[in-house]
Amino acid sequence: MYSGDGRIVPPRDFLTAAERYHLMPAIDRWVLLNAFEAMSQGERQIPEHLGGCAINLSGQSLGDEKFLGDVLAMFDATGADPARVCFEITETAVIGNLSHARQFIDVLRTHGCRFALDDFGSGLSSFSYLKTLPVDYLKIDGSFVGGMLQDENDYTMVRSIHQIGHVMGILTVAEFVEDQAILAAVKAIGVDYAQGYAIGRPRPISAIASDRRLRASGA
Repeated sequence: MYSGDGRIVPPRDFLTAAERYHLMPAIDRWVLLNAFEAMSQGERQIPEHLGGCAINLSGQSLGDEKFLGDVLAMFDATGADPARVCFEITETAVIGNLSHARQFIDVLRTHGCRFALDDFGSGLSSFSYLKTLPVDYLKIDGSFVGGMLQDENDYTMVRSIHQIGHVMGILTVAEFVEDQAILAAVKAIGVDYAQGYAIGRPRPISAIASDRRLRASGA
């Protein structure tokens, strides 16, 4: 987004206003269409060897009855492979739109899409509804991961969420892995994936075309 004087406005500065005026479904549609088009252009944009593309969705989009049909239409129009897409939805978005979220997940998983439950552990009813949602990944909330080396309660939460995820056959992702010490800790627990500056900082696709996704418990 550009301001009136031509400056780039970062998402953190306009998303709050977009949510207030119910513009998030329009933004999500724009993001999805551009991501799908980039994926379908192969080596020019998002090479296949980079694996999947994780895309965050807002709660407003999950509550939009037309959104699911539009997503399916975009897959058809662009030719993007649904198996390369992982949709990330937050706990708060699920809680507010549980029936729509379940339908959205059920339909798109039959097309090959994967789903991650983002910021897991931040909500009050996390574990009660987890068993009703067929997600592929649990993203452990960064507020626990970031403090796990200083706070035993945070460490226990990270370990517990990981253990419950694995019992349910769900892969786990540690958010906010900002240094090598935290990375070593989540590896020791057995967390499957790590996300944060210890893994890599945000860069253009062209700069990471030769990279591979890193597993916290592997390389």
